[in-house]
Amino acid sequence: MSEKWYLGAGAQNDIVLSTRIRLARNLSEYPFPAKLGIPERIKVNNLIKDALSCEGAPKLKYIEMKTLSQYEAVSLAERHLISPEFASSGDGRALLLAPDEAVSIMLCEEDHIRLQVMYAGLALEEAFAYANTIDDIIDSKLHYAFDERIGYLTQCPTNLGTGMRASVMLHLPALTRCGQMQRLVSTVSKLGLAIRGSYGEGSAAKGDLYQLSNQITLGISEKSAIENLKSITLQIAAQERAAREELCKDINYEDKIFRAYGILSQARLLTSDEFMELISFVRLGAVKKLLPIDEHTVNDLLVSMQPATISLSVERPLDAQERDILRAQRVRDAIKEE
Repeated sequence: MSEKWYLGAGAQNDIVLSTRIRLARNLSEYPFPAKLGIPERIKVNNLIKDALSCEGAPKLKYIEMKTLSQYEAVSLAERHLISPEFASSGDGRALLLAPDEAVSIMLCEEDHIRLQVMYAGLALEEAFAYANTIDDIIDSKLHYAFDERIGYLTQCPTNLGTGMRASVMLHLPALTRCGQMQRLVSTVSKLGLAIRGSYGEGSAAKGDLYQLSNQITLGISEKSAIENLKSITLQIAAQERAAREELCKDINYEDKIFRAYGILSQARLLTSDEFMELISFVRLGAVKKLLPIDEHTVNDLLVSMQPATISLSVERPLDAQERDILRAQRVRDAIKEE
């Protein structure tokens, strides 16, 4: 079984958990998915699947969304492989997924193609290069809806132009505790970027995890968008590190880190919300070498301890208490192994 991409070590990993490049594309011969019936959607899905069956293309598993149980579909969303909306309905929808989950392609979501590449740490250029390679393979086989003046045509006007959304997942416990996030949100918005919760627009920043992404896709090149995002990411990372240094001088905050570790190492019941609150402290303690746990173990837990993903691990739906018991047990085991 392939090791998942999020278990790798990436640049700026103390702050930047992951990088994601997403490209929105549509086929010129077909209306947008919202205007397609299920048979036409399936036809489009098969065309794209076949286009990626050639030599040189990544090996991707083809999954018809209608074949998945609810917890299987929701787990994909928890792992940021599909959108929550895509998980809600399987009619005429399919997913192409790499064994290590670094590549996922939603077929007939809002657009015909939502191609996504995710890498550990800060790796914007590398992720874009790989996404672009896959995009070129599809483009060589099929005809994209493209206009010389306004770029790639997408159902939502906010994706016109490059059709690219680049984002990084940031762990910002110190800036959050210091009350700096509102100022940061306002500042980056003036620079063409947005900071949201870890699951995008409208989501909460559980575990002090934030998604920083480009907002502008029209009138700007992919290279410029990536350079801007990388520059601001490095500035935020520097601010977070400085805030961490000050915060960790406070015995009260150091106490919170060790108390969080103590609860996670002994708890018999852990709700998802409590786990996310405590694991944020523990991740900071791991990065600062205050605790005997590796941050990569923490990164794994951040993914594997989500509600539907826990049910997926035992291949059956679990009620809330069953999940809380199993989550507590697995977190204890992970900490003991360290």
